[in-house]
Amino acid sequence: MRDFSECCSDFYVNQKLALKMDLPESRETLLDLFDRIRREAPDLDRLRRYEGELALESPDTERRYRWVAMRQTSIRSGEVNPEELESAYRLHRLILEIAPYYLSISPLDVDYLELVFGFDLEAETNRDEVVFDALLADSPLASLVDAQQDRFLDCQPIVGIALSESCDLQAFFEVRSRGSAAEAASGEFAPEPISVYLTIRRHGPITDLAQFPEIFAGLCGHAERLAEERVIPNLVMPIRHAILSRP
Repeated sequence: MRDFSECCSDFYVNQKLALKMDLPESRETLLDLFDRIRREAPDLDRLRRYEGELALESPDTERRYRWVAMRQTSIRSGEVNPEELESAYRLHRLILEIAPYYLSISPLDVDYLELVFGFDLEAETNRDEVVFDALLADSPLASLVDAQQDRFLDCQPIVGIALSESCDLQAFFEVRSRGSAAEAASGEFAPEPISVYLTIRRHGPITDLAQFPEIFAGLCGHAERLAEERVIPNLVMPIRHAILSRP
C-alpha cells in the first residue's frame, strides 16, 4: 500500500459521489441497494441511522472497518486502515457501478466525484500549535504570533490547485487540528488526532455513466502520486516529527 499507513495512526480512503437532486427515500429502494452491496461485501452487515444519514457498516476489527452512507444528495463510502489500497478501491468501484441504477442517477445529476486520502496523527497536546510549528514557523506568517505569550486557537491550512486547464479536476491539501478555545484555556487537551486530507475532485456533469471507471482510475492515480510526492513528505512527516519532538 506504498506504506501510507506506516507514517500515521490511521489511514483511510473515502469516496463521495455528490448529486444535484435529492436521492430516493423509499425503504424498498435503499434496502435493495444495501442488499446488493452485501452480496459483494458481506462484512457490511450493520445498518445504522444517524442525523441526516443512513449507513451500512462493518464491524471494527483491529481498527479496520468500512462503510457506505446515504445522505440527501450524496452517497459516500470508505475504508479505514485497509490492508491494501485495492481493497478500498473495490468498494468504491462497486458503489459507482451499482448505485446509479438503484438510485436512478443521471449523468446530468452528477455534481462531483471525489476521492480522499486521510492521514490521522494522534496528539495529546495543543494540536494547533503542533501544526503551526511543523508547517508555518519558518514562514512570514510566524510574525503574526508571539510564541512566548499567545495561545494557539486555530491553525488549519488548506490549499487548492487545479489539475486540468478547465479547472474541473482539482486537488485540495487540508490540515484539520480539531482544537478548541476550552482546551487552550485549560491546558488540557483531548487525545484527538491531527488529520491531513488529500482530496481529488472531478466536477460534473458527465456525458455517460460508463465514464465512472475511467474517472475513478484518474482520481486514484492523482491521489497516489500527490500523496507520495507532496502530502507525506511536506505535511504528514513534518507534523509527525513535531508531535514526537514535543516533551
